[in-house]
Amino acid sequence: MERIENILNRITPLNHEVMERTGAYIDQLTKPVGSLGKLEEIAIQLAGITGNDYPDISAPAALVFAGDHGIVAEGVSAYPQEVTKLMIHNFLNGGAAINVFTRQINATVHVIDVGVNGEIEHPQLISRKVRNGTANFLREAAMTTDEAIESILVGMEEAEKVIKTGSNILIIGEMGIGNTTASSALVAAFTDVSVNDLVGHGTGLDEKGRLQKAEVINEALAFHQPNEKDPIDAFTKVGGLEIGAMAGAMLKAASLKIPVLVDGFISATAALLAYKLCPLVKEYLFISHQSVEAGQRAAVKMLEKEPLLNLHLRLGEGTGAALAYPILDASTRMVREMATFADIGIEK
Repeated sequence: MERIENILNRITPLNHEVMERTGAYIDQLTKPVGSLGKLEEIAIQLAGITGNDYPDISAPAALVFAGDHGIVAEGVSAYPQEVTKLMIHNFLNGGAAINVFTRQINATVHVIDVGVNGEIEHPQLISRKVRNGTANFLREAAMTTDEAIESILVGMEEAEKVIKTGSNILIIGEMGIGNTTASSALVAAFTDVSVNDLVGHGTGLDEKGRLQKAEVINEALAFHQPNEKDPIDAFTKVGGLEIGAMAGAMLKAASLKIPVLVDGFISATAALLAYKLCPLVKEYLFISHQSVEAGQRAAVKMLEKEPLLNLHLRLGEGTGAALAYPILDASTRMVREMATFADIGIEK
């Protein structure tokens, strides 16, 4: 935990002096003041994150963390656990939605096995396995405290690697059958929202399956009594390894003044875990879209964030974040490329 705390201590508030300068400069661009609305706010936030009056996010990287969940033994998913491995091969072979959308924005894709149940042989896979899936958290803690901490450290280390190679904005995604159940349990532990209001249909459960999923989560929370004031305790009891890794990646990026695009429900849950560990991290995050999963709305509300898009997505993988990236890119191009009134000879 000491290694994690060292990173948390390096996360600082945004650079408000730079934000004020960038805001003043945007007001000089050839447009009515405030007429580009949210785009102007995004550019100012990016300036504060990076400490650069003219922020550059032209080198996006997508980190897709994968892990399995023992809770699937309780029938909480419409798909079998084997799908996790099959989808990882799909990512690595370039055939998934995240591959399509990242090719569109020229983002690199890094697939990290942090907790898949079984071995995967592929030269492009980054193997950082903490364990072969979590335990069934209805019966026992999902993982040990050491494993929980290790998953967060894996995310930190993998984020640092891609940032050191030149990536200047991170897209955070995941894959793991059963992870909406873990996410619902974690969000319930961290908020005062009822489990029934958090639990959605996941990968395609019918209403009977959704209610069974909610019952399983309620039983698990009653059994574990996770401590909402101790995020590692709650995460250890009902979390997922890929969730921890995503939170770690967000925290490390913030410590290095790199912006992060948060994807859907699972990614927002990881953002909530990161926020519980260090509230300042939320200033470095952008919520890419509003998921159809109710649990994401609860997480985003606690983060006091506003999603950029609402496309009725519920896929995960980082897809919504990849789709939202061009909006952030446009905001930086606005600052760097638009003429000012002075440039065209008009005294404002």
